[in-house]
Amino acid sequence: MSDVTRILSQIEQGAPQAAEQLLPLVYEELRRLAAAQLAQEKPGQTLDATALVHEAYLRLVGDHAFADRRHFFRVAAEAMRRILIDQARRKLRTKHGGQRERVPLSDAEWPVEAPLEQLLELDGALQRFSALEPAKAELMKLRYFAGLSEEEAAASLGISRATASRYWTYARAWLINALVDKTP
Repeated sequence: MSDVTRILSQIEQGAPQAAEQLLPLVYEELRRLAAAQLAQEKPGQTLDATALVHEAYLRLVGDHAFADRRHFFRVAAEAMRRILIDQARRKLRTKHGGQRERVPLSDAEWPVEAPLEQLLELDGALQRFSALEPAKAELMKLRYFAGLSEEEAAASLGISRATASRYWTYARAWLINALVDKTP
């Protein structure tokens, strides 16, 4: 049993000091996952990798029971996805400038396209896909939102790399088709 799995078990049993022991063990890996996810976002993101890790960690500890290390990182990827989706929805609200377009001062004469609508469309398509193909959708979340490689995602899901490759090909094709069908 790894240290992470042991500590997750202690957290589930209610040991108060266990949560403090977990963060140092998983922090760097969570930060790497968050940085990979944020690298896919457009510039101007108000969250940085550290803030995303902290927000996800706060949502994870105490709210979930984890079977093992792999399960913990799968739930962490989902938490990061939800945080980014929630932030995109918040930014689209009029109250938070949703009707305005951000223009960096250095590019004042060129309007910048906001990817928030696309992110929400992707999330909607991914939710529909999750209902049809939960395992393939989980792989998509790990690859796209957590930034895991095909090999890392396969290991996290406990499937072979060849299966992960097939899932990835199918999931991308399904999502592209779903997003194309949504365009006017």
